[in-house]
Amino acid sequence: MRRTILTLASLAALIAVASPAARAHPANDRYCLQGRMWGYPGNCQFASYQQCLATASGTSAYCGINPRYAYSQQRAY
Repeated sequence: MRRTILTLASLAALIAVASPAARAHPANDRYCLQGRMWGYPGNCQFASYQQCLATASGTSAYCGINPRYAYSQQRAY
């Protein structure tokens, strides 16, 4: 019984790690919180500009676009 439970738990963990939903969405780092405390490019974990502004509110920080997106190659269609 223990072996079965361990096997099922291992299989569930493997599926959870391998699923695409477990990976971070690439658009979650579109904006960066920048300032003296964070440096450059800063804390790049914000999906929207409003999220970044809300976090920067009341501090001496500001928000900017992530340089990874600002200076990336544009796709040719």
